[in-house]
Amino acid sequence: MKKIVETIPGILLALAIAALARFIEGLLPIHLIGASVIALFIGMIINAFWKPPALITKGLRFTSKKVLKLAIILLGASLSIGTILNVGKLSLAVMLFTLLTCFGGGYFIGKGLGLNWKLSNLISAGTGICGGSAIAAIAPVIDAEDRDIAYAMSATFIFDMAMIVLFPIMGSAMGLSDMAYGLWAGTAVNDTSSVVAAGYAFSEAAGDFATMVKLTRTLAIIPTVFVFALIQVRLKKKEALAAGKSAQVKTDVRFTKLFPWFILGFLALAIVNSFGVIPVAVSSGAKTLSKFLMVAALAAIGLNTSFSEMKKSGVRPMIHGFIISALVVVVAIAVEYFIGLV
Repeated sequence: MKKIVETIPGILLALAIAALARFIEGLLPIHLIGASVIALFIGMIINAFWKPPALITKGLRFTSKKVLKLAIILLGASLSIGTILNVGKLSLAVMLFTLLTCFGGGYFIGKGLGLNWKLSNLISAGTGICGGSAIAAIAPVIDAEDRDIAYAMSATFIFDMAMIVLFPIMGSAMGLSDMAYGLWAGTAVNDTSSVVAAGYAFSEAAGDFATMVKLTRTLAIIPTVFVFALIQVRLKKKEALAAGKSAQVKTDVRFTKLFPWFILGFLALAIVNSFGVIPVAVSSGAKTLSKFLMVAALAAIGLNTSFSEMKKSGVRPMIHGFIISALVVVVAIAVEYFIGLV
């Protein structure tokens, strides 16, 4: 009971920043930036002038880890496995190539730039799947540092802002149809809010299609997290062997301890929702609560991250993000040309 009470101050601070971020988001005339990114930067700005004491940090750690997992589970109640069938095979083909570009190309680019594999893959996941949501889902599975999470979020956000402005201009210049543009924006722009902004900036129909494609793309979180869970298990076993604990590997390194059980909750709710068991009002409420809790978790991450620590990573993560984002934009439109949509 005492441990729970000790987390309350930090949780309340994170929730307060989340509420402030949502308020600021509502004041924006155009939805160009999501509350999660606003909360992240508010937290980081506060950290630059005030270092949270131990009384606060316990709750912040709880929010950035446990509350984040709860938010991801609740997100499943708003998704449907059948969404994939509704948008058709064409979007899946484009997404397959963009995901291969992100994680395949991202691996070699990250290695070439000398980045640690966690930061490199967080940037790739944010670019290839769904921005902050993918970063948030994968981070606890690979035990990513708050600094890496913040840097990946920042890199994703910066290029999203550029895409929101440039995509409608480029789409018009290329004479893309609503469907072709919607597919392009839905597979190449990172965060959901940015996809919506870029999609509807072109046309109503393009925005609708881009949103559907983005929802399908979000489902890639599930297999991606499973893959990274297996990678983390393998790395833990290697570390144990290298430390001369070969006799204890079976007991010290267990898949049951590393397995992302919260993703099973996410998957279970998505499957249940696919059968229409969850009422629309409940599904909508779960999504709203999930988004708010995720904003609170990112506020906690921001409060745990300082600009001075981020500077230590230099410009290489940003270069990584730029190259991957540019490659995804080119690959997505190239695949559309190849399959005859443009």
